[in-house]
Amino acid sequence: MEEVQKKQAISLSEVKEILGKVDPEDMDQIQRWTYDYVSKFASIESKDAKEMKKQLIKECELTEDEAVEIVNIRPTSLAELRSFTFGWKKLILAETLEKMLKIIKGQS
Repeated sequence: MEEVQKKQAISLSEVKEILGKVDPEDMDQIQRWTYDYVSKFASIESKDAKEMKKQLIKECELTEDEAVEIVNIRPTSLAELRSFTFGWKKLILAETLEKMLKIIKGQS
């Protein structure tokens, strides 16, 4: 069994990029299911997802996990964005939500 080298939250697009480098014949069943899933639901390029995640962390003071959630879902309105951030149990100012939406839309 391989030892975990590093634990990091990554977006669906990043998972797709990583698994895309593996020959499907060498994948186990879980990897194939995962690759099939991310192929259907990863809606932006990995480099764009990484940049969006980096901006959300730096400019909006999100944790990596929070930024990945937003990158994966890519809410399109303030109301939709609020519904996801509400579950984080921390106050996010309206100006920060607007900044988050600009970052998300900038990568569309």
